[in-house]
Amino acid sequence: MPLEQFLVLLAAAAAAGWVDAVVGGGGLLQLPALLVTGMPTVEAMATNKFSSVFGTASAAVAYSRSAKVDRQVALPGAALAALSAGLGAWAAAAISAEVLRPAVMVVLVAVAVFVTLRPSMGAVPEPRLRTGPRVAAAVATAGVGIAFYDGIMGPGTGTFLIIAFTTILGLDFVAASASAKIINVGTNLGALAVFGAQGHVHWALGLGMAVCNVAGAQFGARMALRRGAAFVRIVLLVVVVAMVIRLGWQQFG
Repeated sequence: MPLEQFLVLLAAAAAAGWVDAVVGGGGLLQLPALLVTGMPTVEAMATNKFSSVFGTASAAVAYSRSAKVDRQVALPGAALAALSAGLGAWAAAAISAEVLRPAVMVVLVAVAVFVTLRPSMGAVPEPRLRTGPRVAAAVATAGVGIAFYDGIMGPGTGTFLIIAFTTILGLDFVAASASAKIINVGTNLGALAVFGAQGHVHWALGLGMAVCNVAGAQFGARMALRRGAAFVRIVLLVVVVAMVIRLGWQQFG
């Protein structure tokens, strides 16, 4: 691989780590950068998972030191997520991305409209929403539905997790992001186990990108904790719009 291309991948990994730590969606940067090299799609997804799992784990540690993680949801959700994402990765070759993209785009547009029209959402916690049935719904949504999507396709997983936790459990954006990182570690590990067993991971390249991903993730987590929910909300909207544009270009461009 040419040095210039390798340096671009390292820069993309650092930027992806920052975005992932704040609101998720780092795959929007890292996955296309890998695909531009001519790498097959499954290998790019696998190497992306290997790099991302380090950054996500480091962000989870940073958040857990300063923000309240909803362990009752995050821990069982992460265990379920590892299994569901593994099943998604196994099914990735059988399900066409062209079929999934339009549905994901519709969901992302709905998310953008919802967050825009409800400026108070995620600004402050709403403990009244945290009931037993809602906790169970959050675990199922994050650990099964969103995790399975992450194994098949991936972009926006962290964003979907944050939205799920704010709307279902009434967490503020920072607490939702902290809990989402624990789930995201599970999804990355589950998908990575399958991709690794199938021989799709470029281990050496992924390790180099992982170092940069961790650096970006640490910077992003600290910035989100310092600037609070309003900052996370703005970044979330920017990332959602960027994902819609990117997926639309892939689908129709």
